[in-house]
Amino acid sequence: MIRSFWAIAFNGFREARRNRVTLVLAFFAGLLLLSSSLITDITVVTFDRVLIDIGLAGMSLILVLLAIFLSTGLLSREIERRTIFMVVTKPVSRGLFLVARLAGNMVTLTALQILMGALLLLEFKVLRTPVTEPTVLAMGMLWFELLVLSALGFLMSSFAGPMTSAFVTVSMFFVGHLSGDIYMLARRSKNVGLQVLGKVLYYVLPNLERLNLRAQASYGIAVPSKVWVLSGVYALGYAAVLIWLAVLLFRRRDFR
Repeated sequence: MIRSFWAIAFNGFREARRNRVTLVLAFFAGLLLLSSSLITDITVVTFDRVLIDIGLAGMSLILVLLAIFLSTGLLSREIERRTIFMVVTKPVSRGLFLVARLAGNMVTLTALQILMGALLLLEFKVLRTPVTEPTVLAMGMLWFELLVLSALGFLMSSFAGPMTSAFVTVSMFFVGHLSGDIYMLARRSKNVGLQVLGKVLYYVLPNLERLNLRAQASYGIAVPSKVWVLSGVYALGYAAVLIWLAVLLFRRRDFR
């Protein structure tokens, strides 16, 4: 079982690596990170702060788009090509197949994130921008956000088409970063129903903003270990629930 898991995961990583969109996005990320030094020429006073903010935002944007693209389209491509029948007819469960594919996607994203992070740190060194602990921590917390989005994408693609899965996942990305604002607006409302709805949405939907430490990195604000540890545990727990639901739905899906 372990051998099958890693074989499927490595195959998913190899397929994603050969995908032209992955290469294009990786190349675009490199250009975006390098061009950030040109943009900051107009802000001499806040050079380091803007450079860090643009670099982290660019890396986050590219990886988030890539995570959504890979997670929402992979299962659909497997079904369309009928290659999934070659796997499920063997002594490999659907749950193992789905989790292994997700692992392959995360290996791809992790490899690209490391390369982009190294490129960004190299740019910091060339431009003599100090690398602070909040900056490195913001890069690390981005991985947990990618995990949640990938798990959400696999959950949607386990029972829906690629367009619907991508639309819902992108929507959840924006809502996840606005969940705190939604909660505050609901609390200020005089309608009891809206207050209850706001609280339900706040606790049910993923709170991705707690995984976003770019503002702290830009201003060099230290983040207590308790905060980022709990945020990481929250992301792992939320992703685990999404994966569990995805496995349940994928086992009942009819491929005909």
